Formats: sequence, structure tokens, C-alpha cells
Amino acid sequence: MLKAEDNEILTRTDPGTPMGDMMRRFWIPFMTSKELPEADGAPLRVTLLGEQLLAFRDTDGRVGLIDEFCPHRRASLFFGRNEECGIRCVYHGWKFDVEGKCLEVPSEPADSTLARKVRLTAYPVREAGGVLWAYMGPKGEEGALPNIEWLSLPLPHVYVSRWEQESNYFQALEGEIDSSHVSFLHRQLDAKDAPKGSLSGAWFTGDTAPKWTIDQHSHGLTLAARRTVEDGAGYWRMNQFMLPFYTMIAPEPGGYITNRMWVPKDDTHCWVICATYRPDKPLTEDDLEKFTAGKFAHRRVLPGTTIPMERMENDYGLDRRLQKTVSYTGIPGVRAQDAMVTETAGPIADRTKEHLGTSDTAIIAARKLMIDAAKRFRDGTVPEAAAGGDIYAVRSWSSVLPASVKSYRDDPDTMAAMRTAGQKRDRQTVDA
Repeated sequence: MLKAEDNEILTRTDPGTPMGDMMRRFWIPFMTSKELPEADGAPLRVTLLGEQLLAFRDTDGRVGLIDEFCPHRRASLFFGRNEECGIRCVYHGWKFDVEGKCLEVPSEPADSTLARKVRLTAYPVREAGGVLWAYMGPKGEEGALPNIEWLSLPLPHVYVSRWEQESNYFQALEGEIDSSHVSFLHRQLDAKDAPKGSLSGAWFTGDTAPKWTIDQHSHGLTLAARRTVEDGAGYWRMNQFMLPFYTMIAPEPGGYITNRMWVPKDDTHCWVICATYRPDKPLTEDDLEKFTAGKFAHRRVLPGTTIPMERMENDYGLDRRLQKTVSYTGIPGVRAQDAMVTETAGPIADRTKEHLGTSDTAIIAARKLMIDAAKRFRDGTVPEAAAGGDIYAVRSWSSVLPASVKSYRDDPDTMAAMRTAGQKRDRQTVDA
């Protein structure tokens, strides 16, 4: 059970809230680069931490993230003209650049000095890993971008997508770090031929009550769940929870690594930005087909939108016949299954009514970490992780270890695999 006042701290991210102000000290991923593909192309609305903003790519390829509304009469700049390195309001022709500077006020006399006195809210943007990142905190206090492994990889090694979820950000990410639910929610009823390390395989259905080892680091938490498998060996999954809203889930042995970013849109909705990658080789056409079709890691969306195809309005595609014969839920796709259990609890679930058990150890630890960090920030302490950089140079991993190995920390190969991402790389980052 979570106290109501702590749930408020955890879930509220508007300006002026402890959590919202703390998050603004981090670089925040808000959109994929491919959503703004061309210079002088159509701008896009984006709500971020409760602020209504507009993203656009100017004539020189720079990306702006500005207040959506013109400071003259508050008309939406979404309908503006993106031309000659600025957005021009179609109401009176006022024009603004990516830094929020007013360039022209043609509705005023030629000798007017009004343009020098007007400025839009604008946030610095960088482009890395096929993702656009904004800093929304105090000017001059931004840290480095997080040195997450996929940001350093060639783009063909990585696939990134974005979709919407109808719940607060933390409620959404809790399902990601809850390893015990995999034994039920994602189960296939006839999984005898499934690989043992797959979500429907015997390692998950055989031991449905994993034992937790939680380690705290400067980046956040390593959340290790151990299941007992053949001959008493342990199947270990080392997931990462990284401040302020990143999860990195352990791959199946030899599989892709996935990093999700649960970015607050407002207090009751979030953006999910998902990066799936292979460190050692490019993704194949078959991989990309699985991702774009929502068969693995990513969500199926209505074409040209960020709106999921399986959602609350259509009961997430529930098929009761399939629930009796094929899958535990009858809902197609792991991502839709996760969204169902998250969103149906309400946009901000009443955590005073829940009853937690040992299977919820990771969730309890992550909640405590975030609430404590927000309270310390309110008292004047900025999280170390806000500095970014190599604090984030970690990797999720899975290993089958002999029964004699009591902790994943005792296995040098596992520890080496989780440190691989910490090797120095020349990340390709540009100011957008």
C-alpha cells in the first residue's frame, strides 16, 4: 500500500511539483527523429510534463520545441507557416525561431521595437540515436545526455518507435519491472515447443514466484529476479530501472535488448518511446517487420499516429475463444496485454487499496527511490543521475547459473556482460 500523499508526489509532474521540477533537470526524450523528417515540414504538437508545446524542424535542420501558442493573441502556432528558419503565425504574421526569439512583427510599424521585447518559451533540443531530447530545466544547468548503449550504435542496429498510454508514467513503467506477471499475463496455453527463455517458455511457467535481489546504483536500480529451473539452476533476469523513467528489460538469451522510456505527457497519460537493438550486428528485415507489426517489443498503432490499435475502447482486441484455447488473456500482443492491466486500474490508481506481496519487491523499491529523490530535490538536492553520461552505461541481461551460484553478482561472465555497455564510445550527438 502506498500513502495517498506519496502517490501524489510520485505521479504529479506539472511545473511546480517536486517530481515535475526534478524531471526537468534531466534530458527528456520526447519524439523520434523520423516524426520530423524534413526541414520546413509540418510542425507537431507535443504535450510534455503538462506543457502544451510545438516541435518543428527549421530550414537549416535544427529542431525547435516551443510554446504552442503565439504570445500575441495566443493562437496556436500548429497552424503556422514553417519557413525561412522560423514558425510564422498565420493570424498576424509574427515569426519565431527555434530559440523562441521573435524575428518579425509585420503587423506593427517598421520602426517598432516590439519584437525585441517578445519571446516564446523554448527548450534546447539535441538529436541522438534517432530520438529528439529536450532539456526543460534552469538555463545553463543541463548535464550530458545519458550514455545509454544504443545511442552509441550505428542507426541500423536500432529501431525506435513512440506511442501513447492512458495512465500516469510510473503506473505504466511498474508493469515493466514486475517480473512475476510474465508467468501469467503473457502465457501461451500450449507452450511446450516454446524456447525455455521466451516469455511463454518453461522457465517462466515452471517457477511462478521469482526471488528478488535489488541493488541500488547512481543510475537507479538493478532488479534481479531468480527462477529455479532444471537441476536447481537459477534463471536470472537482471532488469534496469534508471532515473527518472527508463526501463531496460533483460533479453531472452541471445535476443534483442530493449530500453523503454515512460515519459509523462501529463499526470494521466504518458508517451512510451521504445528502442530495441542488437549491440553486435544490424537488425534484419525480419526484425523490423516484427517491430513495425507490433509482434515484438513495440506497439501496433493506427497508421500515421501514435494511437495504439488495441486499446481500452475496443477491449484491447480481446477474443474469449482465444482466451480458452490459445493464450492466458485472449489479447493479441504482449504490449497490449501490459497496457490492459495498467490502464484499467485508472489513470492514477488508488494505491491505498492495493495489497502487495513479495512478488512486488521491485515495484516497492522503485517507488521508494523515486519518492525519496523527489523529496530530496524539493529540499535542494539534485539527483546525481541528472548529470547523465556514463552513469547510464549499463545493460540488462539474463543468465542461467548453476545452483551453487547464490547471486548474479558472483558470476564474472554475467557481470562482464552487464558492464559491456560501459566501454567508452563516440556517441553521435548533435544540437538539433
